[in-house]
Amino acid sequence: MTTNAEIRAPARTDPRRWRILAVASTAQFLAILDLFAVSAAFPALRDAFGHASLADVSWVLNAYTIVLAALLVPAGRIADDTSRRAAFLLGMALFGLASAACAAAPTLGVLIAARVLQAAAGAVLVPTSLGLALPAFPAREHPTVMGIWTAVAAFGAGCGPVVGGLLLAAGWRWIFLINLPVTAGAILAGRRLLPAAPRRARQRLDPLGAALVLGATAALTAVFVEGPELGYTSPAVVACAAGAVLLGAAGAAHMRRHPNPVIGFDLFRHRTFAVSVSGVFLYYLVFAALLLSATLHLTGTWHYPVVRAALGIAPIPVACLLLSPLSGRIVGRVGARASAVLGGLALAAGSGWWALAAGPHPHYLTVFVPGAVLAGASTALLQPPLFGSAATLPADRLSLGSAVLMMARQISSALGIAVLTAVLGAAPGLAGFRYAWTLMTAVALLAALVCLRRPQS
Repeated sequence: MTTNAEIRAPARTDPRRWRILAVASTAQFLAILDLFAVSAAFPALRDAFGHASLADVSWVLNAYTIVLAALLVPAGRIADDTSRRAAFLLGMALFGLASAACAAAPTLGVLIAARVLQAAAGAVLVPTSLGLALPAFPAREHPTVMGIWTAVAAFGAGCGPVVGGLLLAAGWRWIFLINLPVTAGAILAGRRLLPAAPRRARQRLDPLGAALVLGATAALTAVFVEGPELGYTSPAVVACAAGAVLLGAAGAAHMRRHPNPVIGFDLFRHRTFAVSVSGVFLYYLVFAALLLSATLHLTGTWHYPVVRAALGIAPIPVACLLLSPLSGRIVGRVGARASAVLGGLALAAGSGWWALAAGPHPHYLTVFVPGAVLAGASTALLQPPLFGSAATLPADRLSLGSAVLMMARQISSALGIAVLTAVLGAAPGLAGFRYAWTLMTAVALLAALVCLRRPQS
């Protein structure tokens, strides 16, 4: 049986490792881009499908968000227990087929169904991509790998609304058609470059545990996604909350008894990993809400057109994209714990600057840009050491650890957006934004405090 050392630290450096990272990062980029690009198409989708209601059209985004979050852990575990390479290639092919189905959808219902399939493919791709990339690199290069990988994710999130807005000039279907040549290229390159899976001992699978995790995560994400629209006391949202609690409790009890559970509690006995999950959850409570609040502030308070607002938030992904390749040097100079703490402090400083400096009149360069650059820098500083904590787990649980971290990201992002929606609903206008940014500052400081508990390694 292959040992952890054999998987984590190959005898010689793989000369293909940077090309493997490029192929693996394509999956991360596509999954995140499609999460954000569709939001720009809401008005066009309403017109295309017979003036559908906003609530109906929102399911094009909500279905993707819920299914992606719910399937990450089961998909990551299956990839670990079978073949990451095969899972990646299958997921990429499925993503391409689902994108074609989205582009060709004759009705809104078909489009939503195709988005569910697309999210399922994304759930296979995202944790598997990291599980393929990290083992190809020596441990000393892991911070750099994580920096590039997270920069790709941040760039996908930041340019998603921009890409979506620009493609609308040719029609909303091009938002999905643009994926087809990318997926085809990734499959061809992946077949040549991605390493074959090592031989593994046969594992007893845990389908019941996977189903319970899937149900609990879907129900919990639905609470945060649908709560602002339907109301948190509505029967549907209350039923989802109750289902999340019951399924979560049943899943925890089951996984304590199962000899090889879908999520072993032993994962959280690794202190670095446990702290990182908490740090990722708190960080994305703020970052997702901050990204949306930036767009809403530019369009609602400063009255920027949608495309100009989408371009206006570009300093966030650009700052991350420029700084992330340097994350390896930063971690080497100050250590992983200090880098993560600095990331939390940078996010707190960015949201705090907006809370103090924002006004009713547009002062983009002096008010908006400093906060945006700090937010982008925070991603480059904090995400590599936290997501890189998956590499501290046993090698046959690398994709699963990545999936748990990403599930924390997805659920906390949905919660952060729900909280922002509630705050802006209770206090509309500039006062609501200032209150929201002040709250974000406090949570970002808490994230920095949690990262102080991370072992220095």
